[in-house]
Amino acid sequence: MYALYASDPARARGRRFAEVESAFRSAFQRDRDRIIHSSAFRRLKHKTQVFVEHEGDYYRTRLTHSIEVGQVARTIAGSLGLHGELTEAVALAHDLGHPPFGHTGEDALHDLMAPYGGFDHNAQAIKIVTQLERHYADFDGLNLTWECLEGIAKHNGPVRGDLPFALAEYTKTHDLELATHASAEAQVAALSDDIAYNNHDLHDGLRAGLIDEEAMRALPIVCDAFKEVDERYPNLERSRRRHEGLRRVFGLMVGDVIDTSRQLLQEAGAEDVAAIRALGRPVIRFSDALWSDLQQIRAFLFTNMYRAPQVMDKRAEVTAIVHDLFPLYLDQPQLLPGEWRRDVAGATGDKTALARIVCDYVSGMTDRFAIQEHARLVGGA
Repeated sequence: MYALYASDPARARGRRFAEVESAFRSAFQRDRDRIIHSSAFRRLKHKTQVFVEHEGDYYRTRLTHSIEVGQVARTIAGSLGLHGELTEAVALAHDLGHPPFGHTGEDALHDLMAPYGGFDHNAQAIKIVTQLERHYADFDGLNLTWECLEGIAKHNGPVRGDLPFALAEYTKTHDLELATHASAEAQVAALSDDIAYNNHDLHDGLRAGLIDEEAMRALPIVCDAFKEVDERYPNLERSRRRHEGLRRVFGLMVGDVIDTSRQLLQEAGAEDVAAIRALGRPVIRFSDALWSDLQQIRAFLFTNMYRAPQVMDKRAEVTAIVHDLFPLYLDQPQLLPGEWRRDVAGATGDKTALARIVCDYVSGMTDRFAIQEHARLVGGA
């Protein structure tokens, strides 16, 4: 049974292009299914989290990360009486706009696009699901419900001030009410992202040898989790000990969000989803104590993993790839595939429009394809 403040697919605000809704799938289920079947979602298989995709079979990619976020989001949504299919749809779509090479690729594209409006992966996700996925006969994009688009656009909170270029362009014709908080379902997706990457980056960092296990065990939350494992399973083999410890960290974060958010929702007394948007504050949160602990974990990961020498060396290498490819396509758009050259023909004489097309193409690349194209066109990394 859903709570009063849950999003209701039967009362959804509809799609930008009218469709006959399914007789056996809710509107939000169709959103989720369209995201799963999209080309952009499949490409996440070969896009990086921290490591370049081909460096190891065990490290998370954007796809495995998104699936993990979806799983956490369903769990939290179900515990809070929220609509699980909308929550999952937003969770699965939240990284669709990421370019190759993760945040390193995003930083490179943002610098290159500075004269043309910049680049933002969240805004790019909106462009993908509203324009760049071109498979349906009646419309470009996936024609998702307003609630799903809202969640993708502002699951991290209201978007105010100077809007990212792609988001500003879209909302000229379709108001997503960017100045308010999103539904509780979208807020759950955002916190689930935090839970997933804080947990799996510790795991991947250990596997990569970037994180010292004893130093990690001194962190808040982590130390108590591993202490419990050692007391219950003395002399447990190393890999199982790691897994048992980190899954307890994972469970503690999920439980904290559920307990804290349940209290916040009760205090809010919201009787519908509109009241959630009108509150002016998030209702899905970590407790203050756990949030403080997570800041220490994030600082540890930043120093020991995200800025590890071997990761920084790879960042420099892949940054150079993006910095080579973008101006090459901008100067020689005939190098783009045929379907992209048709878009280029409509941008004749408009350098900004051409740059946005090149940006869309480069940002859609997977890690391996970007590396291959760089080797083919430039001569290797």
